Amino acid sequence: KLFFLPGDLGFPVFDIEQARIGLMICFDWIFPEAARTLALKGADILCQPANLVLSYCQQAMVTRAVENRTFIVTANRIGTEARGGKPPLNFTGMSQIISPKGEKVLGFSETEEKIKIVDINPEDAHDKWITPRNQLFKDRRGEFYEL
Repeated sequence: KLFFLPGDLGFPVFDIEQARIGLMICFDWIFPEAARTLALKGADILCQPANLVLSYCQQAMVTRAVENRTFIVTANRIGTEARGGKPPLNFTGMSQIISPKGEKVLGFSETEEKIKIVDINPEDAHDKWITPRNQLFKDRRGEFYEL
């Protein structure tokens, strides 16, 4: 909040031919409606570049993947940032890729600075069936979610 202004584009989805990509930046992870909006707009993969300092964010992203049946790619910062006399910021690392079923496809530690190429099938995110009788978006009761 000290260095950035909130964006005003909402949550756009970008079609890159092989997949539809949604972008959630850093703290957007705490708002389930951010991921849901992107999923409802057809995103197959939710990308999350971040400077996370809370240890439970990466766990929450597993839930976001399952509740929206999308891939989640979190690219998080590692290390410590000195802040001129204020307590330092300790970034949690643990960059990861989570499947639409909540499986960890790739995960790094708190201290690993790596780049890795992983094959995923974005079409896996098209399957919104939870069970043979329950479809994630068709069973929603959107009329009850408005304030």
